[in-house]
Amino acid sequence: MSEKDEIRHKVWNRLTERKLGGFPFPLTGRIPNFKGAETAASFVRDMDIYKDAEVVKVNPDAPQLPLRATVLKDGKILLIPTPRLKDGFVMIKPEWVPRGEERKAASIKHMNTYGKVVPLMDIPPIDLIVVGSVAIHRDGRRLGKGEGYADREYAILREIGNEPVPVITTINSEQLVGDDIPRDSYDLAVDWIITEAGITETHTPYPKPQGIEWDHVSEDEMEKMPILKELKNFSGGTDL
Repeated sequence: MSEKDEIRHKVWNRLTERKLGGFPFPLTGRIPNFKGAETAASFVRDMDIYKDAEVVKVNPDAPQLPLRATVLKDGKILLIPTPRLKDGFVMIKPEWVPRGEERKAASIKHMNTYGKVVPLMDIPPIDLIVVGSVAIHRDGRRLGKGEGYADREYAILREIGNEPVPVITTINSEQLVGDDIPRDSYDLAVDWIITEAGITETHTPYPKPQGIEWDHVSEDEMEKMPILKELKNFSGGTDL
């Protein structure tokens, strides 16, 4: 087991043992839903970077559902990556969602009913990015579930010309770790950590991805994620 996986399993086990997780179970192998997710989402609403944002990209995992619903309630455009980036990104405009149906619209099950998959060239400029996490260091180093989607999503958006924007994550306090999280060049660090207890700015010293590192993209990944092919055509990425 890699050092990153050891840290992940330590956090999954801690949340499970302390009964701090929520549906779906088991927590292992996923961005864990956690007790306090609604409270963390409410703290995000108080942040100036959220108040000023018109378009917010939020990961599709269960613990960020309250925040996705909040984005729509607050009249902002919501962008959700499809699971495993299979179909790229779904955009949901608040005017497409009847009042009272924001949580349903923001769910993975129904997001395509209320929103639509948008081609890369039609993605509006994004002002704020929210990622899910398994483990976080206070300096902004982050571990997801180990498949690299949040890192790649950020890189894709930079590749198509989106400006660098703040990245936040919502977690339970028990997901904060003191471990020396190993870091690769394509890993995404976060600027703000929001828990059920409050808001912490990381002042992370780690640079964010400037775009896709094509030498780390396999042919199998290109086949499984058509958006990468679209991006390669869009940006003229180097041949694999």
